[in-house]
Amino acid sequence: MLSRALSAGIVVLLIFYPVFAYLGLRYLGAGWSAALLMAVCVARFFLFRLRRESAAVGRQLWILCGGGIVLAAISLARSSADAMLYYPVLTNAGLLLIFGHSLVYPPTVVERIARSMEGDLPPEGIAYTRRVTIAWMVFFVCNGLVALYTALFASLEVWTLYNGAIAYGLIGAMFGAELLVRMRFKRRLRG
Repeated sequence: MLSRALSAGIVVLLIFYPVFAYLGLRYLGAGWSAALLMAVCVARFFLFRLRRESAAVGRQLWILCGGGIVLAAISLARSSADAMLYYPVLTNAGLLLIFGHSLVYPPTVVERIARSMEGDLPPEGIAYTRRVTIAWMVFFVCNGLVALYTALFASLEVWTLYNGAIAYGLIGAMFGAELLVRMRFKRRLRG
């Protein structure tokens, strides 16, 4: 129970990383913020081992938390927060790799999620999940490029606004649009 609560807390910290990074950089400085990111990522690795989670979770952790540790270490070594601003870029690149890998080595991430909710899928459903996986990959490329732009050229406030709010609004819009398309797709299959 405690490991689940810790894991959930770590996920929340990583999801809202831009907001916490902004507050940390404003009030604690780059060193403390980098150390906090590193500690959160190390704690996530520890929980992965403790909970004996799946190999797929392990691959995601190596990309997202391993990358976070590297960025935090660069920030600590340089006494600058610049490297930490690339964490949203890393996250999008990592998700792009995970979704792309599942496209090459099926079942896709989206198909696995769909099967966990729906059970068996007809061939049309599998083809649909492949298209949704590709759509998410396009999203991760576009979102990652905007995150990169904000890290390179925007103020910390703009970086935080985009990566801590607007990007999540876009993710929500993508989920909502896909849900509407999926409902139409299911009706067409039944009808």
